[in-house]
Amino acid sequence: MYGFWLQIKQYFDWFYIPSIGWQDVLDIIIIAYIIYHILAWIKQSRAWTLLRGMILVAFFIGLAAIFRLNTLLYLAKNTISVGIIAVIILFQPELRHALDELGRKKILKHIFTFDDKKSGEQKINDKTIFELVKTSVELSKDKTGALIVLEHDTPLGEYEQTGISIDALVTEQLLVNIFEKNTPLHDGAVIIRNNRVVAATCYLPLTERNDVNKKLGTRHRAGLGISEVTDSMTIIISEETGNISVAYMGSLYKDLDEDSLRRHLQILQDRTDEIRVHRKHKKGGVKNEEQV
Repeated sequence: MYGFWLQIKQYFDWFYIPSIGWQDVLDIIIIAYIIYHILAWIKQSRAWTLLRGMILVAFFIGLAAIFRLNTLLYLAKNTISVGIIAVIILFQPELRHALDELGRKKILKHIFTFDDKKSGEQKINDKTIFELVKTSVELSKDKTGALIVLEHDTPLGEYEQTGISIDALVTEQLLVNIFEKNTPLHDGAVIIRNNRVVAATCYLPLTERNDVNKKLGTRHRAGLGISEVTDSMTIIISEETGNISVAYMGSLYKDLDEDSLRRHLQILQDRTDEIRVHRKHKKGGVKNEEQV
């Protein structure tokens, strides 16, 4: 009987179930989360084409290994390191965009606050929204092209440096004069930070998406481009049709009227109020203020 059980034990020696602790479960969850988001990013970018090409190359290398095609194996072995560097260079915009997206995640936002006083300020108030809506409606009536970028959490300093510095309150008269045709400051974008116009004639990155309507001009592509790499909101006035659009978080909202434009602008205001109220509650300075 003992010999029988010994044979059974020896037969199932190959079947080993390792002990699994909570660290292993956490490790698997983190790896699965990372792989899922990498595949989702690859699917939404040009890297999807690269991945299919890499799979095809790996298939041919596998065939070369099976049939012992030594010349192909030698070439593959000596070019793989160069190929990795070439991939990083070719897909630098996609990699930068992925890192920007990761940096805008709010996981550690309330833990690491580098300038708490400045970040607690309201970045767009009711008066600024009122002036922006009036300006947009006025420019739309005259079919005057305009590009107005409202900074939120992501700094726009690199784009601000491409234009002319201005430090003034946001008013309808100022913005209308800036975008008036045949004036020195009308070309390019205006950047607004903390309810002040900080720069004009700024250059913005154009979107590289292929699904954008070809009828959209450079202003719309620039507004969409800046919304893809930052969390800013951009107001776009078409010079051809006078239509008002808003670019935000990689999406373009077209043909807006006065009320819908105001609702879009209030999104930034609500986000700022939410962060500000959260920090006041955290410090114990406000007890009864309602969180947005």
